[in-house]
Amino acid sequence: MPQERTVFYAGAPLRYLLEQKPVKNLNLRIHRDGSVFVSAHPAISVERVDAFVAGKGGYIRSAQKRFQEMAQYAPQPKQYVSGETFYLLGRGVRLSVEKDVRDAIFNDGVYLHLQTKDPDDFSKKQRLVTAYLDEQCHAAFSEILSEIYPTFQKYGISMPALRIRSMETRWGSCLAQKGIITLNKRLLEAPRHCIEYVVMHELCHFLHPDHSKRFYAFLTTLMPDWRERKSILDRNAAFWL
Repeated sequence: MPQERTVFYAGAPLRYLLEQKPVKNLNLRIHRDGSVFVSAHPAISVERVDAFVAGKGGYIRSAQKRFQEMAQYAPQPKQYVSGETFYLLGRGVRLSVEKDVRDAIFNDGVYLHLQTKDPDDFSKKQRLVTAYLDEQCHAAFSEILSEIYPTFQKYGISMPALRIRSMETRWGSCLAQKGIITLNKRLLEAPRHCIEYVVMHELCHFLHPDHSKRFYAFLTTLMPDWRERKSILDRNAAFWL
C-alpha cells in the first residue's frame, strides 16, 4: 500500500504518497487536486526518494499553483444547447441544436449542427456530440501521426499503434516497448501545430525514453520551434484539460 511521507521545501511541509514497485526510474506524478504521487523500486531507500521529492519542490509547487488556477478558470460542463462553443483544431464553432426527423451532426466551419428528434434529450445530444468528436480525434490524430512517422522510420521504429483517451494531466504518453502512443482527447481543441508537437515529443521517446539533454537536443533538431508550440498548450491548459 502507498505510504504517506512528508519532506520540507522552502520551510513548508510537502506531502506525497510513495508506492514501491518494480519500476526502473523514480516516477513523479502530480494530480489535478494537487496530490503528489511517487513510484520507486523497493531497492531505493526512502531517504533517497525524500531527497528526490524535495529537489523537485519548486516544480511541484508550480504545478500545484497551475492546477489551482485551472480549477478556477476551467469552463463549465457542456449543456449541449445552442450557442455553446466547441473548439476543433484551434477554431471555435458554435453548437446549433435543431429539431429534425433523424439524428445527425455535421460542421460547416461556423456552426456544429446537431439535428435530433428530441432537442431536449440531454443524454442523446451528449452521445451524438461525443461520438462526433471521437471520430474527429481519430481522423486528425491518425493523419498527423502518419505525416510525422516517416522521419522516425529510418531509425528502425515501426509505425506505432495510436490510442486516444481522456487524460487528467498529460497531453500524451508512450509505451515504446509495446509500440503504442496515447493522446489526450482534449488535444482536438488545440491548433494542429500543437498536436504535431505532442506527437513528435512522444515519437522521440522511442529513441530517448527519458527527458535527458539528449532527448531535448534530438527534439530540437527535428522541431526547432517546439518550445513555442508547447507554450501555447501550457497557456491554454486551463481550458483544454
